[in-house]
Amino acid sequence: MPKALTEAQIEAYHRDGAIWPIPMLSAAEAAECQRRFDELEASLDGEVQGRYRIKAHLPFPWLTDLIHHPALLDAMEDLMGPNIVIWGSSFFTKPAHDPRFVSWHQDSTYYGLEPPESVTAWLAFSPSTGDAGCLQIIPGSHKGEAILPHLETDDPNNILSRGQTIENIDESVAVEMPLEPGQFSIHHNKTIHGSLPNKSDTPRIGFAIHFATPEIRQTQFEGATASLVRGEDTHGHWLPDSVAKHDMDPDCLEELDVCWQRYRNAMKSPAAKAD
Repeated sequence: MPKALTEAQIEAYHRDGAIWPIPMLSAAEAAECQRRFDELEASLDGEVQGRYRIKAHLPFPWLTDLIHHPALLDAMEDLMGPNIVIWGSSFFTKPAHDPRFVSWHQDSTYYGLEPPESVTAWLAFSPSTGDAGCLQIIPGSHKGEAILPHLETDDPNNILSRGQTIENIDESVAVEMPLEPGQFSIHHNKTIHGSLPNKSDTPRIGFAIHFATPEIRQTQFEGATASLVRGEDTHGHWLPDSVAKHDMDPDCLEELDVCWQRYRNAMKSPAAKAD
């Protein structure tokens, strides 16, 4: 019997490659996450998503608590089974009236995971509406083995690091995935997705959490780390993540930076471009 999702939601995930909205945080809890995010952003010279990618949770106990939230893990267990690791997390943010977008892409193109069966939960700290540039998907695009060719555009308005883009998508079948603060969506890493600019008067702040089962491994570099959040590590492909003792823990900040650099280097390699 499922722990969090309905049978209809589980069926929809396998059919469409995504489900939403799923409740996780109260309005007050989501507002506190937004406050903490705003506080972090105010302390930086640039955007939070500039540095806090791939392992954004590492230096912050409050984000580590989020990725262990029972509502989140129960939903993921319903889809993935009892043994689950979190190998990464990233902020995806758009200020009010931000012209930037995320082009149509498959996460599996550049994650370097084998088999390419990772799953992402996308948690809204602020309203993620159509006007705000919420996630959109192409339903059913996760099915089969195909990882489609991606053109690297390096568009300055594309939030993706290399402007990775799948061309000639039939956007007439695209479906928006709006979320209220405290709700999350789930999508498979082969599901084609993207998002439009934020035309609203409020920022759109999302926290993406990347899940795998222990048999999935990182193929682009050695020494990949993850957090075991449910069950047992049955394969030993991942070294354990560090755990922050306090916000901005220097050891965890260093680990975050090293990991982000490894992923960036892997995406620049000829092997990564050929995948």
